[in-house]
Amino acid sequence: MTDHKRIHDISEALSRVEERIARACLLAGRIRDEVTLIAVTKTYPVSDVQILQGLGINNFGENRDAEGVEKSSHIKAHWHYQGEVQSKKIGSISRWADTVHSLDDLSHLEKFDRALEAIGDKSLQVFIQVSLDGNPARSGLQSSDLMQACQAVTNSSHLHLMGVMAVPPVESDPEKSFAQVAGIAEGVKRGFPEAKYLSAGMSGDFEVAIAYGATHIRIGSQILGSRSAAP
Repeated sequence: MTDHKRIHDISEALSRVEERIARACLLAGRIRDEVTLIAVTKTYPVSDVQILQGLGINNFGENRDAEGVEKSSHIKAHWHYQGEVQSKKIGSISRWADTVHSLDDLSHLEKFDRALEAIGDKSLQVFIQVSLDGNPARSGLQSSDLMQACQAVTNSSHLHLMGVMAVPPVESDPEKSFAQVAGIAEGVKRGFPEAKYLSAGMSGDFEVAIAYGATHIRIGSQILGSRSAAP
């Protein structure tokens, strides 16, 4: 039986988030339709995804391949992979994901292209994740490798370049970080006009991200509540 309290709680939380998105767009002089809300459902059950889809959400994000495989088998929607990409998981991710936000390894581009070729009639939208602090221990390509990665996507047979993605370092000033990534995104767009999207902003900073041009925001806990500890 459907948990009516859970439906109510998610509906109320989603409404609050939508109001905040609309307000942020208004303040930035943008229209609401320019921003895609991705509900990040990692660690949450399939039942929550079903509730969200019933409320009109059709973009869902996962950080783990196994969860993406399971949930996408139950829910037909636009599925986004935004976790660290491991070579051994590329074949699996290629089968269920529609968009990958976290490509930060040039060798993975060719592997995704080959995996999609083996699947057949499928393409994959990709964002190139860029580092904002140059720390090689963190995810994200260095700026010096970004254009090469974009060209590799353009040269591929089954990958479609969407733009860039970034996660500000925890200790950073969100304003400075999103201003930085906005400048990087504009530079990419000049070289690759099709790369007109920017994946930036999560539960704690999405309004700032919208102010700096984010087109895809990834929100989980603000909609679904506190996560249980990951297994």
